[in-house]
Amino acid sequence: MRLSGMIALVTGAAGGIGRAVALRFSGEGAFIIVSDIDVSGCSETLELLERSGGCGLSLKADVMHEDEIRLLYKQIMDRFGKLDIVVNIAGGDCEPAAEVEDIDCGRMSANLDLNLKSCILSCREAARVMKPKGFGRIVNMSSIVYRGSPNQFSYSVAKGGIYTLTRSLAMSLGRHGITVNALAPALVEVPAFVKALGHERWEMLRNDCAQRYPLGRVATPDDVARCALFLASDDAAFITGQIIEISGGARL
Repeated sequence: MRLSGMIALVTGAAGGIGRAVALRFSGEGAFIIVSDIDVSGCSETLELLERSGGCGLSLKADVMHEDEIRLLYKQIMDRFGKLDIVVNIAGGDCEPAAEVEDIDCGRMSANLDLNLKSCILSCREAARVMKPKGFGRIVNMSSIVYRGSPNQFSYSVAKGGIYTLTRSLAMSLGRHGITVNALAPALVEVPAFVKALGHERWEMLRNDCAQRYPLGRVATPDDVARCALFLASDDAAFITGQIIEISGGARL
């Protein structure tokens, strides 16, 4: 097992990608701390994990608040005394499909808080607990739109910020035995997104993307989880500062 004996924190663990990451890591022997603002969703993830023979703990945290991020890490350290892996999945687009002249200051701030500032603060806390141990794996969640998007302005900015944050952290933390990488998926079929769009609109979007992506389909949450597992394992021990596009060849 590639993660045997390790303690891993997965934020956004109630969602499709976070849940897939938690289950995939658990299957490789890690003890999983699942965290989300959605307590019932986290409980479902933990139940699935334990049903598969894994071990874990659910801790509620709203990553849009610095004090809750601090408390999350304090609870982990008080209980376990170490944290080996952090996967920052929590996020979402608070201003989808906005025209540039319709950018809203409140929704823009929410996008930056939820997607970028939360990641910066989580990485700060991760560095504080990992540096004294001389080991750590941090995996951040960006998106293919880090390259730019014609109607996801503040979200693209946030995901682009995660790219530069990841590179900067890799430069700073490498000498302490900590690797930092990021995932940049294209369209992923997650239940929350399908529900938000509605079945008919989702099918249209999925079919359109599948026709344009060279591999002929959109991503599954487990496609993303498998890449996260690679980056968190010793298989990627000499990889840091990278943003890996899980895109089926989109935007080649």
